[in-house]
Amino acid sequence: MKKIGLVGGTGPESTLMYYKELNSGIDLQTNGAHMPEIAIESVDFRKAWRMVTEGDYGQLSEYLASKIINLNNSGAQIITLTAATMHIVFDSLEKMTGIKLVSIPEVVAKEAVKRGYKKVGLIGTVFTMEQDYMKKDLRDEGVEVYIPDEKDRELIGKYILEELEVGIVNESTRGTFNEIIEKMKKVYGIEAVILGCTELPLLLNDGNCVVPCLDSVEIHIKKLIEMLQE
Repeated sequence: MKKIGLVGGTGPESTLMYYKELNSGIDLQTNGAHMPEIAIESVDFRKAWRMVTEGDYGQLSEYLASKIINLNNSGAQIITLTAATMHIVFDSLEKMTGIKLVSIPEVVAKEAVKRGYKKVGLIGTVFTMEQDYMKKDLRDEGVEVYIPDEKDRELIGKYILEELEVGIVNESTRGTFNEIIEKMKKVYGIEAVILGCTELPLLLNDGNCVVPCLDSVEIHIKKLIEMLQE
């Protein structure tokens, strides 16, 4: 079985999900015969986040590229980022390292097409909602992507950073998110919503969201588990 490398820490909560689900998923699929070898290069989230907010993408690329190279040197044959926001420099990372990474936006777009969705909402950090790195693959597949209005985007970003990134899950926050998603459904006719931040599954799922969820973590991990066994 292949060894997997994770660029983690962005944030810690999602890194925990990846570690746990990769182990339990492989254990289940091999009938208790195996669990994967996993290497994690955990970044300083506050440092990386400052680079994102200040638009210092060159420095961010160098920082994350060093982690990817360390994972490659450790023998990891599959390497990926554990945060959608860090895909803001995805193309630069592949060019700088010469290493093919497993893209969250790409696997989410393919899953949206597989499920037959034509119109989806996207929620995540402000950067994920406002920039194109999470939307391009979807649009290339013919899927229309809609985001909340500016006020709602700021509110979502605030809750992600101040609550979910540090493992806080409030019922009132879930209610607020569902109100925003319901508004998008009425205004844009979205059929599903992409949980475009890897901490959002802490808060939302198909059982408590007003529309079906495209859980980027679940979809990404499913693809990684497939690749580990190839």
